[in-house]
Amino acid sequence: MTVATALERARRCGVERLDAQLLLTRAMSRSRSWLIAHDDASLDAAQSEAYLAHLARRAADEPLAYIVGEKEFHGLTLQVNASVLVPRPDTETLVDWALELLRTDFAATPSPRVVDLGTGSGAIALAVKHACPRTQLTAVDASSAALDVAAANARRLALAVELREGDWWSAVAGRRFHLALSNPPYIAEQDPHLTALTHEPLLALASGPDGLASIRHIVAQAPRHLEPGGWLLLEHGHDQAQAVLALLSQAGLVKVQSRRDLGNITRCSGGQLAPA
Repeated sequence: MTVATALERARRCGVERLDAQLLLTRAMSRSRSWLIAHDDASLDAAQSEAYLAHLARRAADEPLAYIVGEKEFHGLTLQVNASVLVPRPDTETLVDWALELLRTDFAATPSPRVVDLGTGSGAIALAVKHACPRTQLTAVDASSAALDVAAANARRLALAVELREGDWWSAVAGRRFHLALSNPPYIAEQDPHLTALTHEPLLALASGPDGLASIRHIVAQAPRHLEPGGWLLLEHGHDQAQAVLALLSQAGLVKVQSRRDLGNITRCSGGQLAPA
């Protein structure tokens, strides 16, 4: 099997050319540019076996990140597996907003305390810590398997993040933070889109009949876990901004607002606990 025939086989399986090229780079230990210049190069038996096994997984709609074991997020390469969600570019909107606040509202705070609720692979926490080393980062998840992935990423990237197991705020009971961040599950339990996400952990995707159960809990408990002047920022679904803004206001937060992602979709909403 040559590079050209391997790519043609992927096309017949319905796998996009870029994904197939990335699978080939893994199997052959070559760069994508090398593959493009050497489409007549042959795969040996071991390379063919590895490529075809991975191709079958991708043809079955398993995320490419799980197959190759990593995903880039906010300039960091993160290890991922089926215990955690694949980090999405949309979530970088949340990180960018957090970094903006750290440069403005908390510029004079020597070591702002930041918590990432539902950290999964550690993507949000590690991206913030990498970009703003002076932060004291705590990352929470109810899944011990997810925390194992986050811990491995933190070690590999040499970023100091405190990891705690527990359900949302319960893992940091009695503590207050300058900034709380979360990309919680926000898909309705019966949403038909879940059928396309069967390879990812359902616990990290769906939350109640309307998808807002976790967000309601996080928002309701936020005032007792934020420092005066502290902020809560949440990622949510494309059609949930108004509902989330209302929840933030009902909880007594001020400066309630939303941010759009690169696709111009209202992706994140947040609010501030009034300063003392």
